Amino acid sequence: MGARAPPTLEEPVATNKNQEREAREARNRLKQYNARQTVHTTQIRRRKRDNVIAIAAVLVVAAAATFLQVSYFTSGPGAPVPSPTATAPAAESVGSVPSPALSENRTWTGSLSLNDVDLAIELDGAAAPQGVASFISDIKNGYLVGKTCHRLVDSPGSAQLIQCGSIDGAGGSDPDYSFGPVENAAADDLYTTGTIALARQEDNGNSQGHQFFITFGDSTFPSDSAGGYTVIGKVTAGIPDLVSKIASGGATTQADKSTPPNIATTITAATIE
Repeated sequence: MGARAPPTLEEPVATNKNQEREAREARNRLKQYNARQTVHTTQIRRRKRDNVIAIAAVLVVAAAATFLQVSYFTSGPGAPVPSPTATAPAAESVGSVPSPALSENRTWTGSLSLNDVDLAIELDGAAAPQGVASFISDIKNGYLVGKTCHRLVDSPGSAQLIQCGSIDGAGGSDPDYSFGPVENAAADDLYTTGTIALARQEDNGNSQGHQFFITFGDSTFPSDSAGGYTVIGKVTAGIPDLVSKIASGGATTQADKSTPPNIATTITAATIE
């Protein structure tokens, strides 16, 4: 057999070109892959950045809204109008008003007779120490006995009371004896049957003195600028007799608009212990 012919020079040249092309295509593919990865990474970073910015914007808006709302309701037009703090009026006394200590901050029992109609009474020295001290003093020094009951109001469902203790028997106040302010007034302006309370001038809590009233039916007395009326105690027995023997006679309005009971009434006895 004859010898094999040596390869021609064209064969290795073609192989090198194929390798270069493949290498070039590989580089291009790598370059494209890297480019896609870069774009993907950039998009992820941009989304994260946008999310952060969006969250920050929401927080800023929420904070601004909260600030505006708080400002509106604290210092702006929506702020509540402050109401004045209630302060008790200063106590003022005229004459020989006994010390509240005389009440001993305790419950006292006794009796009060109107036209010999006996009423058992109970005084609350803890709730109204100044008023109770004054009433006890009036009993002990004999002021009350002999004084008239100059006013009767009998309006069932509104006011039912008999008022006693004026210095002149006609409702006049003692110019040399008064004290205040109001103590232990009914919180709802309702003075229930049997209430013993101190009378006073309208809008003047320091005009309390010797006069008092007893309700023989539930009564409503609206408070004025001085408050209500000082409740010093209650009648624990005898209201039916008071009604049947005195209040049942009614009252007649006089020219001066006073309403003395038609059955003239006087305090005939008073005791306390």
